[in-house]
Amino acid sequence: MSTTKTTQFQLRGADFEPLRGEVRTAGSGVGRPVVVICHGFKGFKNWGFFPKLAERLARAGMTAVSFNFSSSGVGPDGVSFTEGERFARGTYSGDLRELATVVQALARGNLVPGLPTASEYGLFGHSRGGGIAILHAARHPSVRALVTWAAIARASRWNGETVARWRRDRKLDVVNTRTGTVLPLRTDLLEDIDRLGDALDPVSAAARVKANWLLVHGSDDESVPIAEARELHGAASHEMARLKVVEHGTHTLGAQHPWKGYSAELREAMDATVGWFVRYLT
Repeated sequence: MSTTKTTQFQLRGADFEPLRGEVRTAGSGVGRPVVVICHGFKGFKNWGFFPKLAERLARAGMTAVSFNFSSSGVGPDGVSFTEGERFARGTYSGDLRELATVVQALARGNLVPGLPTASEYGLFGHSRGGGIAILHAARHPSVRALVTWAAIARASRWNGETVARWRRDRKLDVVNTRTGTVLPLRTDLLEDIDRLGDALDPVSAAARVKANWLLVHGSDDESVPIAEARELHGAASHEMARLKVVEHGTHTLGAQHPWKGYSAELREAMDATVGWFVRYLT
């Protein structure tokens, strides 16, 4: 089995601060298709299953590119929440710009030294990252294969009372359930949704996705209802998209951070995901 190696990179984020990521591949990466991985809200590239997915992709003959959106709030060590103001001011449009920055660096061959250029690629996203991946794929036909887990079907995730309080207080406190840390969100995200409207609607974007698309969703997802997966699938091209429901799967399909091993649901989703990228990229 090939030995994989990981190389760090740093670009400039949407807020002009560092955008940090890594490339995982085997050998030189020459001739290996690329998959770009997008984490979700309150996630980061080293959370739970993401490194395992990158490793599986690399061992399956691909190059995995993972990065932290600036809206993650995670600092230089890749795991600690030390950049709270970046989290507070994170927006969907900022995430989209940062994904485009990574893809452009990849296409130009200057993501990491020695990695060949890649004009076509695969895209993976979880939760909010799934929504971002859908929006990006709808705009970029260079995405040949797309896999989303628990993807959001709408940008606005809050009820009217919460939004009113958020606007009044100019912030919304979000609790990190893993650490108990209170994370304030400024109104930048609300204003982003107000300003861009349908341009940030994953369901509208789903109809324009031309990539071969696997939608994975747990039947017991407690954060993003499975109805959202059905809505996205209903809007997508039925010739290009397949919905896979993982029975008893939660929002993270049983994965935890720190990593505690595979659940049956996570292994099922991971196997289907790697198989999808092998089929449509290699």
